[in-house]
Amino acid sequence: MKLPFTKMQGAGNDFVVIDATKKDFALSRKQIRALASRHFGIGFDQLLVVEKPTKKGVDFRYRIFNRDGGEVEQCGNGARCFVKFVRDRGLTRKRELRVETRGGIIGPRLESDGEVSVDMGAPQFLGSEKLRVGDEIVEVAIVSMGNPHAVQVVREVELAPVTTQGPRLERHQRFDDGVNAGYMQILGRHHIALRVWERGAGETLSCGTGACAAAVTAIAQNRAESPVRVDTRGGTLTISWAGGDNAVWMKGPAETAFEGSLDI
Repeated sequence: MKLPFTKMQGAGNDFVVIDATKKDFALSRKQIRALASRHFGIGFDQLLVVEKPTKKGVDFRYRIFNRDGGEVEQCGNGARCFVKFVRDRGLTRKRELRVETRGGIIGPRLESDGEVSVDMGAPQFLGSEKLRVGDEIVEVAIVSMGNPHAVQVVREVELAPVTTQGPRLERHQRFDDGVNAGYMQILGRHHIALRVWERGAGETLSCGTGACAAAVTAIAQNRAESPVRVDTRGGTLTISWAGGDNAVWMKGPAETAFEGSLDI
């Protein structure tokens, strides 16, 4: 069976996108892991699936699978690629959409400059906690952007223990379903740098919901003010949040790399 796909990236966070609006999505967890391999498959951080909506008042359903095959609630960089995909494929002419995800309804919008803004909904800032990770105690801010994040402030983001401590935080007993571990360096009142160890994917070049969670943390702790420029290894995102129950807005690039088909 031939399965068409599109390879996309948003600030270096890369995806394979599949149109399942006419045919049910049927890849197994084992098949997703095989496709995610950068040596034996296509290679991606997440697999994005476009489906018909199951709720009234929304345009599409959007499903996200990490490279380990597990389905997750939300992906901000993926949401921007989602908009470009459905527009480029002629699935909609709308510039502003309402899309259902496992983590709730989001509102992505194609801007006149070609970038995409996404209404990520209101965050849940649960405050700071001290956790024992191996032989040390680390203080993290717990934030939900529809998916869980543990954000900590570091002196130098390039020296942060992302690849060593990150996997331990991901599987920490505090988090029943795992967590995304963010490492944030404050560069100014409107500027931070960020690296993220993503649950089920490892360190990625960028993480949209991680950028939102980090900006929310910085603003809530009075370390920064909205809007916040978030520099990741893959590019720059702009996060705006007015505090409280207001929605977090994320703006950034989304680009198509290539298209192809899979033999399943």
